[in-house]
Amino acid sequence: DVDFVAELFPFTPLRPIERNLPAVLAALRDARLVDKPMLLMALATIRAESEGFTPGEEAPSRFNTSPYGEQFDLYDNRRDLGNEGRPDGQRFRGRGFVQLTGRANYRRYGAAVGLGDRLVREPFRAMEPAMAGRILAAFLADRQRPIKEALLEGDLARARRLVNGGRHGLDRFIAAYRIGDRLLADPIWQARDQPRAA
Repeated sequence: DVDFVAELFPFTPLRPIERNLPAVLAALRDARLVDKPMLLMALATIRAESEGFTPGEEAPSRFNTSPYGEQFDLYDNRRDLGNEGRPDGQRFRGRGFVQLTGRANYRRYGAAVGLGDRLVREPFRAMEPAMAGRILAAFLADRQRPIKEALLEGDLARARRLVNGGRHGLDRFIAAYRIGDRLLADPIWQARDQPRAA
């Protein structure tokens, strides 16, 4: 519920959580990602990518824009992202709760959420809360097994890397995951003094 999520997002006003949480939970339910590790993975990912609990849009930085270059020009010819040259970097920059990046990912996850190639033609749709929630769920579902293995081993940095490819937002991710792990009752183990269920 909103109160539980607010504890994982201590610097976020309640309004965006109230507005966007239903879409995120609906997408996770549809993707059958409702067990404790994957629910916490989703929420911690959102905190790492968007402290404000709203679908975000990547800003220009030294990682995506060359000095004195066009915004996102370092992504333009990234074949690993499926980009085909200018203006693909700008067009397929990171968006949503999971910061979906690159033409190939827009194509793949557009199809996964039932949009076919529409997400490639209309990449801004990744910013719609319901769509951003569905993309997040599809993205995590694709990586569910290695994510759960990392979480089971307590390797939160590896779990984060499986989504982001690096360490961006790792401190926020770990904080949210650990708070949630402490507060959310594990349905397999229900002791009398266990923390509350969400």
